[in-house]
Amino acid sequence: MSTPTRGTVYDFAAIGVGPFNLGLAALAEPVEGLRGVFLERRGSFEWHPGMMLEPAHLQVPFMADLVTMADPTSPYSFLNFLKQTGRLYRFYIRENFYPLRAEYNQYCQWVAGQLPSVRFGTAVLDAAYDDGVYRLSVSGPAGQEVLLARRLVLGTGTSPYVPEAGRGILAEATAGRGGAALHNADYLSRKAELQRQRSITIVGSGQSAAEIYHELLQESDSHGYQLNWVTRSGRFFPLEYTKLTLEMTSPEYVDYFHGLPPHRRDHLNKTQKNLYKGINPDLIDAIYDLLYTRSISGMVDTQLLTHSTLTGARWDPEARTHTLHLHHGEQDRAYTVESEAVVFATGYRYREPAFLAGIQDRIARDNAGRLAVDRHYGAGVEPGEVFVQNAELHTHGFATPDLGMGAYRNSCILREITGREVYPVERSIAFQQFGVPAGVTEGVPA
Repeated sequence: MSTPTRGTVYDFAAIGVGPFNLGLAALAEPVEGLRGVFLERRGSFEWHPGMMLEPAHLQVPFMADLVTMADPTSPYSFLNFLKQTGRLYRFYIRENFYPLRAEYNQYCQWVAGQLPSVRFGTAVLDAAYDDGVYRLSVSGPAGQEVLLARRLVLGTGTSPYVPEAGRGILAEATAGRGGAALHNADYLSRKAELQRQRSITIVGSGQSAAEIYHELLQESDSHGYQLNWVTRSGRFFPLEYTKLTLEMTSPEYVDYFHGLPPHRRDHLNKTQKNLYKGINPDLIDAIYDLLYTRSISGMVDTQLLTHSTLTGARWDPEARTHTLHLHHGEQDRAYTVESEAVVFATGYRYREPAFLAGIQDRIARDNAGRLAVDRHYGAGVEPGEVFVQNAELHTHGFATPDLGMGAYRNSCILREITGREVYPVERSIAFQQFGVPAGVTEGVPA
């Protein structure tokens, strides 16, 4: 990218530097004449620091790095990171395509450290629009300033989500008036506190819940706590990762999904959670094997509770325990579980950043008030002006948070920004046809 000068009007400003916008920064860096700036309020790149469990790994292969699926020759690839840090042969001998989560975080930090367009410790306070230019009021290491850009790329990411029934005890705990209740985003920093309690309950059904349960179960004997795992799902379901299912993370399926009516898209998102929120099958097996091994010397002090939705929660300061109110969906019965500590492994949701308030008239909305994201990831009232990263689940489907689709989306965004295909954008990779085949005769069913 071009080096900005004083008074520069950037071609685009990207706000929030997670893996997706960091990938955009890496792919934009070698593009001659393109002026972009990437703003992140945190002081450095940190990817889910509360879940950097030692054995945890990505659920996608190393090729789903920041750049490879767009440009396999990029110097910012994961393989080049391994080469430059002296780890390539170790990775090769390991014979495992899935990088460790901590390793992926180190890789992203390595890339971020080479990109002059990325500015950490810089928060966007406000945004305004005037005569074709966005004015961003920012606060950073040099104080407050105003940055100008013709386009925005919103990559502020998702925030920890807790169901309404649990927000009261979490708020009390955060304010110092309650017990040990936390979102899994804070798990590692508060793990020691959790393990001082006599009982721990994990609420959630995905990979994070499974990783925490497995780790706490491994260490339960030495600490002596009772351990529960509660899910509203009918089972602890595995991530579906078969090859024909993986074809659904494709341009063709995104085309198909985006073309469906909104109510059908919403229905699909509710029914496809096992395609991107399930548990790694090897981890499910490891949990069972651990339970089996422990059961040889007697029943393990743990409960795995399915079909159970949290309907309420209360902290009793005298008994120093939480009462969790649960409803069993299939039996239609209410019951309670007592637990000193509660971990909400209940995922993340997109939350619009506050600075959008100043440019609401530039944002396109659907009938439900959500971002109306077009097929090319634009969410502005004018095409090619405002783009989003990982905020389009309702319009583009479950491929939205997939790390493997990040380079594809960034290739599309760069094409829209530059007016040319900087990196070839795949249009057809699947053997399947997701809609009615072209050229067939349509008719009314008999």
